[in-house]
Amino acid sequence: MSLVRYHEPAGQWVLLATVLGSGMALIDATVVNIALPRIGAQFGANAAALQWTVNGYTLPLAALILLGGSLGDRFGRRRVFVVGVTWFAVASLLCGLAPNVAVLIAARALQGIGGALLTPGSLSILQSAFAPEDRSRAIGAWSGLGGIAGAAGPFLGGWLIQVASWRLAFGINVPIAAIVVAVALRHVPESSDPEATRRIDVSGALSGALGLGAVTYGFIAWPTRGPTDPVVLAALTAGIAGMIGFVVVEHRSSHPMLPLRIFRSRAFSATNLVTFVVYAAIGGVFFFLVITLQVVAGFSPLAAGISPLPVTVLMLVLSPRSGALAERIGPRIPMSVGPLVCAVGVGLLAGVGPGASYARDVLPGILVFGLGLSLTVAPLTATALASADDRHAGIASGVNNAVARAAGLMAVAVLPLAAGVGSSLIDPVTLGPAHRTSMLICAGLLAAGGVLAALTIPSSLAAVRPARVARLDRPRPAA
Repeated sequence: MSLVRYHEPAGQWVLLATVLGSGMALIDATVVNIALPRIGAQFGANAAALQWTVNGYTLPLAALILLGGSLGDRFGRRRVFVVGVTWFAVASLLCGLAPNVAVLIAARALQGIGGALLTPGSLSILQSAFAPEDRSRAIGAWSGLGGIAGAAGPFLGGWLIQVASWRLAFGINVPIAAIVVAVALRHVPESSDPEATRRIDVSGALSGALGLGAVTYGFIAWPTRGPTDPVVLAALTAGIAGMIGFVVVEHRSSHPMLPLRIFRSRAFSATNLVTFVVYAAIGGVFFFLVITLQVVAGFSPLAAGISPLPVTVLMLVLSPRSGALAERIGPRIPMSVGPLVCAVGVGLLAGVGPGASYARDVLPGILVFGLGLSLTVAPLTATALASADDRHAGIASGVNNAVARAAGLMAVAVLPLAAGVGSSLIDPVTLGPAHRTSMLICAGLLAAGGVLAALTIPSSLAAVRPARVARLDRPRPAA
């Protein structure tokens, strides 16, 4: 397979397909958060049901995204990416037709499976299709240009929810998916790992899904059942056992979807630790903010949905530059400073309450938060991918995405409990104080992520790549 260059038309077509594909999932996440108050009111859904409306998608996405990455490496990254995009679009239609919240959650789970197939493919295609000297810039452009789709989501989704129905908001995925499939089939080169086994790691996928699912269920059930309830204790115990079982299965398997040797790279392990901490905070911020602006501050769905738009604009403008900066000065500084800047912005957002003004109470925090994210995301992603060899591009992308999604999953499950939401996410009396607490918790997580990056992330991407070859590819000497 011939590699493409960033400034060539072939490279631009590859960017278009991957940006729109990943952007489709981003739009959906944004629209669902905006729609939660309307869904709760229409179906009479309690806090747990609304949490599952979000996590019903995030759980299979986080649990199966590693499998999606390994399937791409084995059977073709473009092929699996196209299947995932198509699956996601069909599941979106089912979400729009759901007659009750239980069916909606089930359809969201189907969306999550599609997302697990398409999400790792977008990054692994970039890593395998572009020439090495252009990859950081391509990933930076992917991070920023993905914001175009993310910017369209709040406008279109919020408007549809406000003037028509939340059901129509899911339909915006269908035309996007059609464009992605057409471009990918015509312009994206196929790539795979010729040494990958053809066997599927079913045991690993099931044990990972069991672990994440049971822990999530336990934390979501905790507020209503209490911490000593047998169901809560059994779920948390099963979840921990499932996660331990996942590691054991992957260690013993001859065809693991997650080769544990990839974690021999210290840079890869450190980057994913920072990813978990930072993305847990990001997930919590976006989950609470859009709901609070509607329920507590009285914003319309459209106004609440577009309130984080400056974050998207800043990332669109600055992420390519941030990726290039990390290539030039190394990822440690931007990955350390970025989360700390984010923490300041989230601290400012803790003041959002009844009668909040967008210009006074929301915009300053959003701007600072967006600047921090623009510094963080592209270097973090580039470091995660650079830490693994090219033939493990799908696995590296899948791991980093799985860690980010699992962090968001845990944030939506745990943060309402930690912040004291209670049984309702649409009660302004309890949601107002809980919002402040949740923002302060998220600010603390972001600050911790910046400190972790300063202590553990390599000073240059050049230092990452030689370590990668030495630790993953060099045969061990005979004993």
